[in-house]
Amino acid sequence: MKLKITAIGNSAGVILPKDLLARLRLEKGDTLYALETPDGVRLTAFDPELAAQMDVAEDIMRKDRDVLRKLAR
Repeated sequence: MKLKITAIGNSAGVILPKDLLARLRLEKGDTLYALETPDGVRLTAFDPELAAQMDVAEDIMRKDRDVLRKLAR
């Protein structure tokens, strides 16, 4: 898909077509991440930092299930 850079105030940006927003499951106001890869830049709605934090949280929940159950009471 070809996107054109356009002036937005004193900055520059791209307009994302409605079908691309739908494919990315994004709406106005959502965050889009630009990840550098060996092949270039990848635009994604996936937040790698949040995913890493969730992995840690899930690991803690698995290991300390009994403690968390007692705290929930």
